[in-house]
Amino acid sequence: MATSESKNSIQVIERMTRLLDALAAHPETATLKQLAQETGLHPSTAHRILTALVHDRLAERIDQGNYRLGIRLLELGNLVKARISVREHALPFMRKLHAATAEAVNLSVRHDDEIVYVERTSAGRAMMRVVNIVGARAPLHITAVGKLFLMDDGPDGLLAYAERTRLPSYTRNTLTSVAALEKELDRITKQGYALDNEEAELGVRCIGAAVRDDTGALVAGLSVSAPAERMKTAWAGLVRDTAQEISRSIGYRG
Repeated sequence: MATSESKNSIQVIERMTRLLDALAAHPETATLKQLAQETGLHPSTAHRILTALVHDRLAERIDQGNYRLGIRLLELGNLVKARISVREHALPFMRKLHAATAEAVNLSVRHDDEIVYVERTSAGRAMMRVVNIVGARAPLHITAVGKLFLMDDGPDGLLAYAERTRLPSYTRNTLTSVAALEKELDRITKQGYALDNEEAELGVRCIGAAVRDDTGALVAGLSVSAPAERMKTAWAGLVRDTAQEISRSIGYRG
């Protein structure tokens, strides 16, 4: 008896989900007939479940027989978004990338004119290691992830950043002119990832890619850092693909 009731409850949830998915596929409203056809449900079954959804504000009945998604879904969605931790979502993907490269994998966010390292997987090698301490900061123009944020700012944002910071040099490879950075940002736009070619520290290179949320906003950057002689350009695709996986896990659909 209990097993039968459980099975029926699961079946109702599955049907409810199908109806919500069908409603989501319609930019405006959908009729009962359309929803029944698209979900394969009998009209009376669809009507019964829709009535329950309307009661709980998960769906709205606009007029007789026309439905759309309800405002409660927006309320719940905003709660989910507010509670999403990019760090928590990123860690499993970061570990996978670390396993593939055996190098340090970093997650960074922007704070004013700097990036801040918020998560890291250790390189774990006995030889030379790249140490990026969680909580450490670096100027945008000298790091791969920082360049992603400058790219996202657009030309006017880059000029404003250059005026504020004067683009100080940290190594002989640091890009210290707007023209050089514009060329670099154009390259990043085309290839889908950014590089730090010993610009923050001699002997250390980095590959970074963007992490975006459900609105398309750039919320973090994923990067692999390694001694210059160990860095492989083939990892660029891995970093970019992993960043996209993290983005999808927090709702990005671009």
